[in-house]
Amino acid sequence: MRRFRPYPAYKGSGVEWLGEIPAHWDVKRLKRLGFIRYGLGEPPEQLPEGLPFIRATNIVRGRVTARDMQFVDPEDVPWERDPILRTGDIIVVRSGAYTGDSAIIPREYDGPIAGYDMIVRPRSHSAGRFLSWTLLSRYVLEAQIELASLRAAQPHLNAEELGALLILCPPASEQQAIAAFLDRETARIDALVAKKEALIALLQEKRTALITRAVTKGLDLTAPMKASNVDWLDEIPSHWKALPLKRWVATKITDGPHETPELVADGVDFISAEAVSNGRVDFERRRGFITPSLHSYYCHKCRPVRDDILICKSGATTGKLARVVVDFEFSIWSPLAVVRPHRSRALPRFLEMALGSGYVQEQIRRTWSAGTQPNISMGDLEQLFVIAPNLDEQTEILDYIDHEVGSFDALIAHVQEAIDRIKEFRTALDLRRGDRQDRREGRSRMSPEVSERSFEEAIEAGHCKAASAPMAAPLRGSARRKRRPGATRRRAAI
Repeated sequence: MRRFRPYPAYKGSGVEWLGEIPAHWDVKRLKRLGFIRYGLGEPPEQLPEGLPFIRATNIVRGRVTARDMQFVDPEDVPWERDPILRTGDIIVVRSGAYTGDSAIIPREYDGPIAGYDMIVRPRSHSAGRFLSWTLLSRYVLEAQIELASLRAAQPHLNAEELGALLILCPPASEQQAIAAFLDRETARIDALVAKKEALIALLQEKRTALITRAVTKGLDLTAPMKASNVDWLDEIPSHWKALPLKRWVATKITDGPHETPELVADGVDFISAEAVSNGRVDFERRRGFITPSLHSYYCHKCRPVRDDILICKSGATTGKLARVVVDFEFSIWSPLAVVRPHRSRALPRFLEMALGSGYVQEQIRRTWSAGTQPNISMGDLEQLFVIAPNLDEQTEILDYIDHEVGSFDALIAHVQEAIDRIKEFRTALDLRRGDRQDRREGRSRMSPEVSERSFEEAIEAGHCKAASAPMAAPLRGSARRKRRPGATRRRAAI
């Protein structure tokens, strides 16, 4: 990465918190740079296919994603409200946790309609890319949009507030150069992240294969074998037991309540499938809180305790599981089932490994009906085929897995750290302020070694700091504002 040079002259922006800006730049309101209008609002009837209907969930840090895209019949669209999105338009999230997130519409998405969110159509097509990057920068997203949207309990932004945003405007040629720089550098970063994420996927696949081999064959390669009588699982040790899951548990497998509880500001954690992450329950992803009295009522059916295994039984996460490793009380919702190992037959960790292994996950996948949302019924869950040796051999296998899997986990953690550094560097590529003294002396805030290294090597070595790398012509002063206590967490600015 090259060093960034200061501009020869600066001037006051006329806005106290903006401080000084390059002398040849201007400060303009967004409404002077583009036409702002609202999207359609509530969609017509949803269809399996048809005209794409872009919502806030399809906007992720400057990109439009097809995940969970909705479709409508063009004949049902009130076209007089002009909801159509064209290439170069910018769609801005209007409310909710990701208020202010935005994305420029690429060619492949020319023609869909906007939902509840707002549309900015740049007055100059050539300035669209620069404006889209600006809306994702910290001096806009955090210093202006966040403060404007937090006037109420639920973050919200209207067209008047969006149009009042202050935008720093270099000359058109410089806008194009800055946008091209950001397009190029972020594309390189994204490609590098994709490569490393593919490496993590490969390591996780090998990790799963190692566990599956240990929990289906054992450690004694000379042990006599017998047929498993399962198509996708060949021979298993002859002294192992092969039983349905319901025979390995201490209590009947059950799930959470089949009703939607009223959530409260504080109380007992209420957990659903989204909280199952990396084999554990992530309580930061709780659905919300319920009252102690409602928790007590739900406990008559299901009360998770330490070493229970939670299995996702519906939706995209079907088959994912987590072992409970906490002692405090919490409740679960119906997408989760509780499996309580019978400790005289199966060690909790061994049963966790078995349920997460390839041969059990394949059984779960085979229960899905073609063309339907993935799910597994309680009856199918009870009938899952599970094999295991005696408790002493289970302990030996767990010791072996802990030793061997540790090397995979260390490699995965190392690659993930590299990904995190890369993403931090990407976050630093914005139109925010650099350090005034650094700029006076013409220094970059990256480590000196970076200029002598390749981009990838510098990131791998950890020399690119998240708080560094101000873009060409960084602004003077400081646009950072303190987050209000209790403010909703948002996606990071680019």
